[in-house]
Amino acid sequence: MSGHQVLHDPDGVLDGELPLDREPHQLLVRAVLAVIDPAGLAPADCSQIGLQLTGHARIVARDVEQLAGQLPERDGRRLFAEDVLRSARERLATPLEPSLRCVQGRARIVRDLYARLDRLNTPRPVPG
Repeated sequence: MSGHQVLHDPDGVLDGELPLDREPHQLLVRAVLAVIDPAGLAPADCSQIGLQLTGHARIVARDVEQLAGQLPERDGRRLFAEDVLRSARERLATPLEPSLRCVQGRARIVRDLYARLDRLNTPRPVPG
């Protein structure tokens, strides 16, 4: 049994109180994206996974938004982060369906947000 507990928080009530538990969610993203056969996940499983990924995507999006907001307005990293956030919000606004296609879409959102978060956390090289 794992020592991790995954919470569903679609309204972001707990956002500021929970640390970002990245590893289990990245494992879930990889597992979901590896499923090829739509019959590989039952609709009830898709619903639960979709809820978890949606809640986690909102938390990661908040972190991306906070880091991007600290950058100058014309910084390319900020502009690209804002574009990724806009896309993620649009995709998260679509209704959650109990299907592999929908859950894989949510997994891609989490993957994209983590990629952007990592880019924002990587220091820019100093021109020399």
